Amino acid sequence: MALHLTWMLAFGLLGNLISCLVCLAPLPTFYQIYKKKTSEGFQSIPYVIALFSAMLWLFYAIFSEDAILLITINTFAFFMEFGYITVYLLYATKKDKILTFKLLLLFNSFGFGLICVLTLFLTQGQKRVQVLGWICMIFSLCVFVAPLFIVREVIKTKSVEFMPISLSFFLTLSAVMWFFYGYLKKDQFVAVPNILGFLFGIIQMVLYVIYRNPMKLLVAEPKLQELSHEHIVEIRNLGTAICSEINIVIPQLNDSGKVAFEDEIAKELLTKQTQEITNATNKI
Repeated sequence: MALHLTWMLAFGLLGNLISCLVCLAPLPTFYQIYKKKTSEGFQSIPYVIALFSAMLWLFYAIFSEDAILLITINTFAFFMEFGYITVYLLYATKKDKILTFKLLLLFNSFGFGLICVLTLFLTQGQKRVQVLGWICMIFSLCVFVAPLFIVREVIKTKSVEFMPISLSFFLTLSAVMWFFYGYLKKDQFVAVPNILGFLFGIIQMVLYVIYRNPMKLLVAEPKLQELSHEHIVEIRNLGTAICSEINIVIPQLNDSGKVAFEDEIAKELLTKQTQEITNATNKI
C-alpha cells in the first residue's frame, strides 16, 4: 500500500513538473509580442481553451478526494493562461480583441458559469464528482483531438514548421505521467483522456521524423533540371557546329544507276565527312 502511494505521488509530482514546463513554453512568444508591441497575427483561442480547461479541472479537484496535485498544477496553469491572455489583449488588434472577449464570454463566463450552477444545485456528493469528472474528461478528449488539424496540415504541406518537436515531446511525456497517476489513484477521468493524448503525441513525433527534412529534394531537383538544360544546349551547339563545317557533296548517278564521282578527291571527302557524322552521332 505504501509503495502504491509512493508511485502515485511520484507520477503526480512528475506530471506537475512537466505540465509546468508545457505551460511556460509560450513565454518566448509572448515576450516577442511584448517587445514588438503587436500580437503578430497569433490567435488567442488556444489560451482561452487552456484557461477554461484549468478552471474545469480545478472545480473537479475541489470536490474530489486527495486531489491536491491536480489543484496545484491547474492553479499554476490558470494564472499562466490568464497572464498570456492579458498580454495578448494589450497588443492585439481591435478585431482580435473583440474575438477574444467573445470567446472568454462564451467559454469562461457563460459555459463555466452554467456548469457551476447545474452541478451545485442539481447534484451533490459523489454524484457531483462523477458529473464534473465526465465533463472534464469529454472536454479533455476534445482538446486532445485538436492536434489532428495540425497533423493534417503537416501531411498536406510535408512540413513540420508549425509542429515543434519539443512541445510534442513534453505533451506526450506529460500524458504518460498523468495516465499513471490516474491509474494508480483509480481515477478514470484523469487516466482515460491521457491515453488519447499519448497516442496523438506519438503520431506527431513520427510525422516529425518523416517530414523534418522536406527541402532536400526541392533543392536538388532544380540542379538536375539546370544540368539537363546545359547538356541540351551543348548538344545543340555541337550539332550546329558539325553541320556548319560539313561541305555537302551531291553524288551523281550514271546510266547504270551507280554513283559516279567526278574525281577521287570528291570520293575521299565524302567518305571522310560521312565518318565524322557517324562519330558525332554516336557521341551524342
